[in-house]
Amino acid sequence: MKSKKRFGIISGAIIAAIVIIVYIIVQYNKAPVNRDFREIEKKGILHIVTDLNPIGYFVSSDTIAGSNYELLQALQTYTNISFQISVENSLEKSFEGLKTGKYDLIARNIPINSNLRNEYSFTEAILNNRLVLVQRKAEFNNGIEPIRNHLDLSHKTLYVPKDSPSILRLQNLSHEIGDSIFIVENETYQANQLAYMVAAGEIDYTVCDVKTAESLSAKIPELDIKTDIGFTHFEGWAVRANSPILLDSLNTWIKKIKTTQEYQNILKRYYK
Repeated sequence: MKSKKRFGIISGAIIAAIVIIVYIIVQYNKAPVNRDFREIEKKGILHIVTDLNPIGYFVSSDTIAGSNYELLQALQTYTNISFQISVENSLEKSFEGLKTGKYDLIARNIPINSNLRNEYSFTEAILNNRLVLVQRKAEFNNGIEPIRNHLDLSHKTLYVPKDSPSILRLQNLSHEIGDSIFIVENETYQANQLAYMVAAGEIDYTVCDVKTAESLSAKIPELDIKTDIGFTHFEGWAVRANSPILLDSLNTWIKKIKTTQEYQNILKRYYK
């Protein structure tokens, strides 16, 4: 009897120890790392994450292309550090990876706002952009005219990619009009795929940045993109707040590339 009791106590202690160790490991992995340019330069690799989309980063046949990809290739010429690029469509997971040290740079177009600046640092603006409502033209929507007044978004359902930066703007717009705008986060599709769903009549509304919208509407005649959802804003890339030297280096490279014809050619190629 005593041996069973002793065995139970020992088993309980072992289980408790395992739980504590697992908890410590999880918390350690969640803790922000402290790695800046010198540590990155010493290892020789800058770990970068971007999202898969038809403007910033995509695969065509056997070739990788996209505005962010080409900008990274251009920036690569200013340093001997190797750029290792990973793809992650979830912005939340990208920020989590940045925080834990899996990535050093998020190279996707992120609207620069004060909320995110509390935790992360943003590079020099890559470009200016604004959000637009993506809906169907009247001739492809049973004669129903597109929404032009924000008040008419009351009680409408808008579909956006999960963790989309546009969610904050839509929530603010809901407060501005004093009524509910229903937001559905889609875990599977990105903005361009949701736009195709709008054109097909599977959903009625989504939002995306105007530069992407212009590219899509040139291919999809059903789409109306004339209604602005927000003001013009800056978009940049993100690094950890405790990586100021990396941020300064990136800003120096970005400022240099923005003075070149190569930068203008990239913009023309992807943002006609």
